[in-house]
Formats: sequence, C-alpha cells, structure tokens
Amino acid sequence: MLKVSIITACLNNADTLESALQSVIEQDYPNIEYIVIDGASTDGTKALLEKYKDKINVLISEKDAGIYEALNKGLSLATGDIVGFLHADDFYSFPNIISKIAATFEKENTDCVYGDLQYVDRTNSIRIVRNWKSEPYTEGLFLKGWMPPHPTFFLKKKWYDEYGNYNTTLSISADYELMLRMLHKHKLKATYIPEVLVKMRTGGTSNRTLARRIKANLQDRKAWKINNLKPGLLTLIVKPLGKIRQYL
Repeated sequence: MLKVSIITACLNNADTLESALQSVIEQDYPNIEYIVIDGASTDGTKALLEKYKDKINVLISEKDAGIYEALNKGLSLATGDIVGFLHADDFYSFPNIISKIAATFEKENTDCVYGDLQYVDRTNSIRIVRNWKSEPYTEGLFLKGWMPPHPTFFLKKKWYDEYGNYNTTLSISADYELMLRMLHKHKLKATYIPEVLVKMRTGGTSNRTLARRIKANLQDRKAWKINNLKPGLLTLIVKPLGKIRQYL
C-alpha cells in the first residue's frame, strides 16, 4: 500500500486551520503521514495544533522565511511514496479523496495526480465562489497558459528528490515553477481526476490582489527563464485571463 504524506503549512490561521486538520484526519485511507509546519503562530493556532497533536505524525513550530520554505521543510521530513499539500485555508471535499488519489497512482502507474478545485466563501463554505475545472494534461498545455490547481497536485516523492523542491526565490509563483518544471520540462506522466478534490476559502494569502497578480506575472516569466524554457508569445498573458471562466 502506498504511503501518502500530506503537508500543511500554517501561520496565524486559527480561523480556518481546524477544518483543514479535520479533513485530513477524517480521510478513510489508512496509510497517511500528516506533517504540519507552523511558522511560530501567535494567535490560537498553537492551541488547535495541541488539540490535534495525537493525530499529527510530525509537528514543527518555528519561524521560517515564508510558505515555500515551510513546504520544503515538510518535504525534507516526508517519508511517503506520494506527497500532497493542504494549505490552512483548504479542506478535502470528501473523506475518500486520498483513497482515490492512491488508487489512481496504482492503476495508472503515473507520476502525479491532480483534479478540480472550488473556491468557497471564507465564512460560509457551502457557498461556491469560483470553479477551477481542469483538464487532462497533454504536452504543450503550459504554453497555452495552463497549470493544474496546486492544492490538488500530488507527486511521487522520488521526483522531488531527483528534480528539486520549491524555489524559494519565487515568493508567489514557486508552485507554478515547480509544476512547470516537473510536467513541461521533465515530462513526467500526469493523470487527471475530473472531480473536485479540494475546496479553498477565499480571502487567504493565495487569493491575489492586483499588485500580487502583477508580481506573480513577473515571477511566472522568471519561472520559464530559470528552467531555460521559452514560453509562447501569449502564454503569460493568457494565464491570468484563464481565471475569468472560473466565475462562469
């Protein structure tokens, strides 16, 4: 049976963290390693982590230089065959999500698995704000401005060991760069599950303002450059525009 490591990075997320913790703990898959990296929170986060510490395999609470450093710290501690990330504002849509992920890895003999994501209201998780419906991966999709929803992205640990973790020089776009590197550059096999795997609350650090969107676009350009890759003429223009259809 494949071992699945799930990593949650948090910092002062007392208002949403419990849902994330519970959605991992309630998964019906029996071989999960849960790793939580807290950046020395000062609100009620530590109390929540203490409440659930018996359900967390590895718990670290110390200052770090940002979310991608925290995720890399989690990766260095992960011992699973597969690694996924669940952020503190997110939760799995059903208790059988990890079972589906693991079964897909085994059935398809694939390198990574991803699916769809829903953005929900921060205080009312029943209300859907946006739908991020992805599609099966084919070579060249990144050139069209595509990327899979990062919170749904599960990858075999051996590929992090071989091709590297998150590039912490990219404060916003390190998740994009990593998936670009793994799928487009190294051409790993990807399998799409056409259903909502993760729900994300709006209003978190990953929900971008215009200023963050501009900064992200500049970092997206850097992501291609540092991998010695060349985007298409419209790749980095189409990428943010693709979000519009998520509201339709």
